[in-house]
Amino acid sequence: MKRNTALAAICAAALIACSTTTVLAFAQTPSATAQADAGLKTAIANPDRAAAHKIRDTHRNPGETLAFFGLKPNMTVIEISPGSGYYAEILSPYLKSGGGKYIATGNAMGALTDQAKWGAQTYVPFNATSGPLAPAGSADMVVTFRNIHNWMWQPGMVDKAMTDFAAALKPGGVLGVEEHRADPRAEKVEGTRSASDGYVAKASIVAAARKAGLVLEAESEINANPKDTKDHPFGVWTLPPNSTVAPRGGETPAGFDAAKYKAIGESDRHTLRFRKPV
Repeated sequence: MKRNTALAAICAAALIACSTTTVLAFAQTPSATAQADAGLKTAIANPDRAAAHKIRDTHRNPGETLAFFGLKPNMTVIEISPGSGYYAEILSPYLKSGGGKYIATGNAMGALTDQAKWGAQTYVPFNATSGPLAPAGSADMVVTFRNIHNWMWQPGMVDKAMTDFAAALKPGGVLGVEEHRADPRAEKVEGTRSASDGYVAKASIVAAARKAGLVLEAESEINANPKDTKDHPFGVWTLPPNSTVAPRGGETPAGFDAAKYKAIGESDRHTLRFRKPV
């Protein structure tokens, strides 16, 4: 009996220690209300950013979003499909200021060719047949903004993407995801992960990340928009900044009220932080 009592005490102590460690570990991670540091605020306030990008800041909350992901200026960060360069204009000079490294997929954007102003960028291929994004375990963070719905139209692409991200990340590295949120509405065709209207369910993103070995650590309502009803005639592209008013090659429907969709603003979005286990 004494032996069993002693064993129980040891186990209880171990559980307490493990619980304490877990609490401390999460206490050190960015909260859902993390604030941008001075350097990040400076990068966002940069007057050289494109005017078309700056007007989107009130919808996209770049400082709070990147702070939630845990961005630091000395990190190696990979941005997936930067598009017009909205986040590139913030990330590249911010990382330059702290000795970090900015890597993006695709081709160099003309607006950022002045490296003295924006910092150096490295561009790598990313598609269904591309190789590694970076040497294995070399990136501190991978970020992707409103891209996952595009990959869901390509069989196997979401799984390949998540596998590529996990391979590039260091142990303990972060995958930051922002995506048009389908929830609480079900995806239009259950189980297909097609996201034909641009909205993606959280379950689809989490399942793909988990399959690649990444763990959902936290989520934030930074980019939530309760006005988004997610039932628009041209999917998420009916809303700003696309503000689509007609089907491709077609005419604007009679009675279409563009002002209604402009008033909604940009879409309701997931903001999710995944971590590669140590």
